[in-house]
Amino acid sequence: MVILFIVFTYNGLVSRKIETQSAWSQIDVQLKRRYDLIPNLVETVKGYASHEKDTLERVVAARNQAQGAQTVADRAAAENQLSGAIRSVLAVAEAYPDLKANQNFLALQEELTATENRIGFARQHYNDVVTQYNTHLMTFPANTIAGMFGFRPADFFQIDAAQAAVVREAPKVKF
Repeated sequence: MVILFIVFTYNGLVSRKIETQSAWSQIDVQLKRRYDLIPNLVETVKGYASHEKDTLERVVAARNQAQGAQTVADRAAAENQLSGAIRSVLAVAEAYPDLKANQNFLALQEELTATENRIGFARQHYNDVVTQYNTHLMTFPANTIAGMFGFRPADFFQIDAAQAAVVREAPKVKF
């Protein structure tokens, strides 16, 4: 009976850990999609806003940093920086009517928006799966089996504190 309990608990932990890894790979797929769109966005904006070089360089640097991140926490921080850099490029576009009317830019902007939505859903799914895994990992008696076999809690994919403050702030409505 004890051996069966250990086997079932271990298999449950392995299953949840694999599900967590699978959810992380779904985030990776969407992030790769965003990485692929960024060079096109930078080139399109560069043609219209050549003196916005610093903004474009920040996007490229943030993309490179995000691609090189190794841990979930590092990846989340780098992705948050990249999101901010992309928003700054899209804000720059507001100052250039010709750029805003460019079909390539409009298509890229739409693709990026759709991709950001997909990333948001993938993050939510990943964090839900991590919650289930960590809960199972920390509850008795599974925590004793987990400790014996070296299972560790998974990290959540979180936004940074500055973004969290902005998200929690109520919108200001003026008439």
